[in-house]
Amino acid sequence: MSATLPAAPKTNRLGLAKADYEGGRSTLCLGCGHDVITKQITTAFYEMGVEPHRVAKFSGIGCSSKTPAYFLNRAWGLNAVHGRMPSVATGALLANPELIGIGVSGDGDTASIGIGQFVHLVRRNMPLVYVVENNGVYGLTKGQFSATADVGSTLKGGGANELVPIDICGLAIELGCGFVARSFSGDMKQLQAILQAAIAHKGTAVLDVISPCVTFNDHEGSTKSYKYSKDHEEPLHEIGFVPYFDETIAEGPPGEVKDVPFPDGSVVRFHSVGRDYDPTNRDQVLSTLHESRKEKEFLTGILYLEPEKPSFARVLNTVEEPLTRLGEDRLRPSREALESILEAYR
Repeated sequence: MSATLPAAPKTNRLGLAKADYEGGRSTLCLGCGHDVITKQITTAFYEMGVEPHRVAKFSGIGCSSKTPAYFLNRAWGLNAVHGRMPSVATGALLANPELIGIGVSGDGDTASIGIGQFVHLVRRNMPLVYVVENNGVYGLTKGQFSATADVGSTLKGGGANELVPIDICGLAIELGCGFVARSFSGDMKQLQAILQAAIAHKGTAVLDVISPCVTFNDHEGSTKSYKYSKDHEEPLHEIGFVPYFDETIAEGPPGEVKDVPFPDGSVVRFHSVGRDYDPTNRDQVLSTLHESRKEKEFLTGILYLEPEKPSFARVLNTVEEPLTRLGEDRLRPSREALESILEAYR
């Protein structure tokens, strides 16, 4: 009798298995939307063939900020102070531009205590995939409304929100962000394509992902519940992403097609689903977002895309080599150089 050998695990272009991109076991509530996002982040880095040790993970405080522990356990990682993740990420990525940064935040960590840091990260165009796991409530402090809660949305225990929400995507576009997307944790196919494109983008990529809180905000009356999101999601387009190392252009649904190339040769392909929408036209994008708020539409997809926007490192003209590899002879100015600088101020 011959024993059947187990099939070898499927590997990516680096020869790594999916397990090489996983992390610790989740301690979040069963059914939490954040765990779905974690799964898609794991798959995105696996499919893109990114070496795990080249990734730096950042987070602040909150349920969302626990999730980097659940993916890429071979990557670098730092859990920062509440709302201060952007400045930590800025320092790390400027010091070592060879790292691929991903920050996971929440609607409180980004739109409340961390909004000042978020604003400056975006305007500087730091090369960071910035994921906001948005559930509209503070899950660690018993489910109060967050700054992204919609007008009219109700709490589990009663009471309606009367304050105008902060639109993270609209704010990012106004600040000049070159990659802004909104998705839903229940739309895994769309989220997967967006994440892969965000990894390829060489600047700040803001992903606002509606991620229902099953404990405090998944009830009738919530506008960020699974049911409400499924019933009201309006995709602007179907997205296909082709990385630079894959020459295959997948067949898509019939309709108008728009290809947007990235500097590295990757391509994002947008298939129209009936709406006249150009993700590269900033004025049209902002106008569509303003109208969607009036109509209470939940628009998803890559809302705005500008791949050629220069990153902060390019603006500063910093060296590409990590600072830790630079010797004292390159870091310390000579006496002549210092005298020349001082002379300029006399």
